[in-house]
Amino acid sequence: MIDGDRIVSIGEVDPESEVERVIDARGQVLIPGLIQAHVHLCQTLFRGQADDLELLDWLTTRILPLEGAHDPETIYCSAMLGIGELFQGGTTAIIDMESVHYTEAAFQAIIESGIRAVSGKCMIDKGEGIPESLIERTSDSLQESVDLLNKWHGSGDGRLHYAFTPRFAVSCSKQLLAEVRDLAARYGVRIHTHASENRSEVALVRSEQGMDNVTYLNHLGLTGSNLVLAHCVWVNDEEITLLSQSATNVVHCPSSNLKLASGIAPVPGMLEAGVPISLGADGAPCNNNLDPFMEMRLAALIHKPRYGPTSMPARVVLELATLGGARAMGLDKEIGSLELGKKADLAMVNLEGIHCMPRDDTDIYGQLVYRAKASDVTLTVVDGRIVYENGVLTTMDRDAVIRQANHNLGRIKKKLPHLF
Repeated sequence: MIDGDRIVSIGEVDPESEVERVIDARGQVLIPGLIQAHVHLCQTLFRGQADDLELLDWLTTRILPLEGAHDPETIYCSAMLGIGELFQGGTTAIIDMESVHYTEAAFQAIIESGIRAVSGKCMIDKGEGIPESLIERTSDSLQESVDLLNKWHGSGDGRLHYAFTPRFAVSCSKQLLAEVRDLAARYGVRIHTHASENRSEVALVRSEQGMDNVTYLNHLGLTGSNLVLAHCVWVNDEEITLLSQSATNVVHCPSSNLKLASGIAPVPGMLEAGVPISLGADGAPCNNNLDPFMEMRLAALIHKPRYGPTSMPARVVLELATLGGARAMGLDKEIGSLELGKKADLAMVNLEGIHCMPRDDTDIYGQLVYRAKASDVTLTVVDGRIVYENGVLTTMDRDAVIRQANHNLGRIKKKLPHLF
């Protein structure tokens, strides 16, 4: 039973109790809301606009120029489009990295839609091949980030938490990263960035800094439980030890890493070493969807040829997609599991489809990870509020979002005729 924004009872409900509404869940499974610990809402508008490229080319020739063409209307539209898709798949919370400019437009979408998010303005103060419009003075990037934190952190009844989000070591100066470290400690917030996603990126960091990516971040004092690192595909044993000893959060993004040909992160080895792991779809242009069930299925499957059939059990994978994400957000006392007193962030999954038959309730985790699809989600609740039910997004106009997405992609294409 839900009262306000909290879970107040689990199991049989007293027939005498007064409730506003009873939802028939026969044939369905109630699960904690799924949590994606690495997404880019600002990129949803660019789905399908950067296919069949490797990471650095994908960034410099397509994604960063597209991000540089954003305005407040296109950022807001992109965020709403992404959030609508997330809700339809049972995702209730995200760790998000926005673009360099117009972050407040995305924050407005987060507040209006009702999603729970850790999010921040992307920070870039150097880098070859990056549009000039996205490279800021270090001091300006830091000041705007602090201003956004002071204005938005804790807004939306506490659903929006600010994070400092430097893009990655290749595009951030030592000064920027060091000051982000200090500011995050001062304000008690997360740092969210990318690391060791691609071999070319790792080689570039090594040539510039004389050490590997995670080692460099550790050298700067950034590693720790408040750091969230997306990918970590190309980490060595020494770096895995650093990640474990510092309790640094790593986000596994299997679809993105496969589509960009980045590789397969050594997740079973990191789990065995005690590295905190969560899951994420990344941005829509490198995926090309935000489906948490696809990420769970891939996370369970792609490691088995190397590590063995029991290396990523379904129960473990579901935990990565729930409590794992909650830990990465720093909210595991509030969300990530169905427990008395926790926030009412949950999803309901219909397991009556033909692709889920025959029914076997002895292994519900296997059914959810290996059989279920995002389209099987029938209900999504955030903070005790229904945001999606039986095909209907209740906090946004689905048709208007789609119409605006098509219109705004057309506007961006007109700004960048040389790309199209």
